[in-house]
Amino acid sequence: MSVLILSILVQVALIIHVVKTGRNQIWIWVLALLSLPGALAYIAVEILPELLGSRAAQRTARGLRQAVDPGRELRRYENEARVGGNVASRQRYAEELVRHERYEEAIGQYREALTGLYEHDPNLMLGLAQAQFGKGDASAARATLDELIRHNPDFRSPAGHLLYARALEAEGNVPKALEEYAVLAPSYPGAEASVRYAQLLQAQGRRAEAQKVARELLEQARIAPGHYRRAQRPWLDAAQRLL
Repeated sequence: MSVLILSILVQVALIIHVVKTGRNQIWIWVLALLSLPGALAYIAVEILPELLGSRAAQRTARGLRQAVDPGRELRRYENEARVGGNVASRQRYAEELVRHERYEEAIGQYREALTGLYEHDPNLMLGLAQAQFGKGDASAARATLDELIRHNPDFRSPAGHLLYARALEAEGNVPKALEEYAVLAPSYPGAEASVRYAQLLQAQGRRAEAQKVARELLEQARIAPGHYRRAQRPWLDAAQRLL
């Protein structure tokens, strides 16, 4: 009985903390319905990071916040963009919209940011192309990337180069896509470019070439640091399936 009373008191105290500190109201339901697990989650996410201030605690808290309230960051960036209205806040909001697969809204934010001094900003143009590709408009993405390079010939981005190759592939321009993948794959900081290159080769019936690309990638991965192999595991598994 005493444990039950203590549990209820802790729940009430934490709910009061939610209200007084202006936390997201969803915590009230979490605390009310989940009892001890809810209390532990709230303490880990909202209270401990403030007390400890460590990066590890903050990373853990961000992960838990995302699980409990996946729209938290999106609402924050939306508010910042609405209040500030500057390019940086619009860019952060647009990037978060892309993460939530709200591509049309992201495109609108990027277009509003691409004005004045920032009309041809390469990072904003790359973000716009990513949103267009996510929406399923590969031709628009490729055209935006062509404009990006025309206005910023010295700009270099492995992510942008990969997106360009993928857009060409999605448009059906296979010869040009293979050329871009071949140039990009050896220097791309990850396994994705090589795997996509090998997959496209195999789709064109060039099985021996696809296996050669996949085999070289896996041989390089064997001597790479463990953290690289862990981070690239899905792509390395895909490469293995090509052999």
